[in-house]
Amino acid sequence: MRRLLPLVFVVLAACEAVPTTVPRPQAPVGSEARQVQIKAARAAKQFVEVVETVEPVAERECRNRAPRMNCDFRIVVDDRPDQPPNAFQTVDRRGRPILAFNLALIASVQNADELAFIMGHEAAHHIDNHLAKTQESAMAGAVILSGIAAMGGADAAAVRQAEEFGAVLGARTFSKDFELEADRLGTVIAARAGYDPVRGAQFFNRIPDPGNRFLGTHPPNSARMRTVRETAAGI
Repeated sequence: MRRLLPLVFVVLAACEAVPTTVPRPQAPVGSEARQVQIKAARAAKQFVEVVETVEPVAERECRNRAPRMNCDFRIVVDDRPDQPPNAFQTVDRRGRPILAFNLALIASVQNADELAFIMGHEAAHHIDNHLAKTQESAMAGAVILSGIAAMGGADAAAVRQAEEFGAVLGARTFSKDFELEADRLGTVIAARAGYDPVRGAQFFNRIPDPGNRFLGTHPPNSARMRTVRETAAGI
């Protein structure tokens, strides 16, 4: 299990922190401290086991589906305290894909199937090249809106604002589609690693439903569960 301190990356992928409240831990005493230690040890052991099982499957799927991409995944742990549960995919300065998980996420999963599904989902973002596609969409949106603003006679400040909004608009245009694509391939990766992706996707039932918001970054939880079930049925 690798540590990542400080957490510095070139760019983040589409996945955001899970918007849930994590209570600030209090110093346990006596038998309570022992229970906390046991729970932490189990979570760490489970994480290592899932990494060892899922990583080679994800790399194999990557090589089969995207042979020109760097498929040497590096899985890291962000051990900063007091962070909301989060997992995401990015790349380092050399283009190596990184799957990052923080301690709150590792502690929040209820079983290995959930962790395996999340890990497969993040790996799928890289395999499907979502990071580069998002950057391309953001650039296109920025160019188009700033160009329209400039043609309309906007001043420099207004053109910059249009460019910024265009980048956000472009980046989010296909965000929901990318999430569902990652759910599909993540289901395949988790299943081929020996886990139950449908059981793993129950994680969605414990996080707030984003609904179907305009320019939202994630699709409704019901759509994600349906996607996982349909994909798993066809494996």
